[in-house]
Amino acid sequence: MLSHEELKTKALNRPDVKAEYDRLEPEFAFLDEVLKARASTGLTQAEVARRIGTTQSAIARLESCNAKHSPSIATLQKYAAALGCRLEVRLVRPE
Repeated sequence: MLSHEELKTKALNRPDVKAEYDRLEPEFAFLDEVLKARASTGLTQAEVARRIGTTQSAIARLESCNAKHSPSIATLQKYAAALGCRLEVRLVRPE
């Protein structure tokens, strides 16, 4: 059985998989930041939900980066504030 890293390496050797992986990188980077921010506070999804007046399932959707559930800037600002953070949105030109 392959380890996660071995499977990832094998999959990324395929050009189609690599292209999709690269395309999704900004979303995964955002998700990583979101999860790290919440983990650093020690808060659960339910605790964050209570702080911003929503449900745990809404926080789970926000943290899933599911294209069907794109949160608004206002929601992201509330989420950030609940974690003691501020939201920054930037437009960056491709290299």
